[in-house]
Amino acid sequence: MHTFLTILVGILLLATLGVLLAGVIGMAGQHDPRRSNKLMRWRIVLQAGALILLMIMMSLLRS
Repeated sequence: MHTFLTILVGILLLATLGVLLAGVIGMAGQHDPRRSNKLMRWRIVLQAGALILLMIMMSLLRS
């Protein structure tokens, strides 16, 4: 279970990085406010998911 959660957290962190880079590249080039807002929402959701999984992992390691 610990290995699965670790891999899932890594995937979420990489996805967050990808969305963040897509947003930065989008702002450097053509600027579409709707796309920027959508990327920002996805980044927040992915970060929240990663943090929740990290908290679950920490609570599992304690017990």
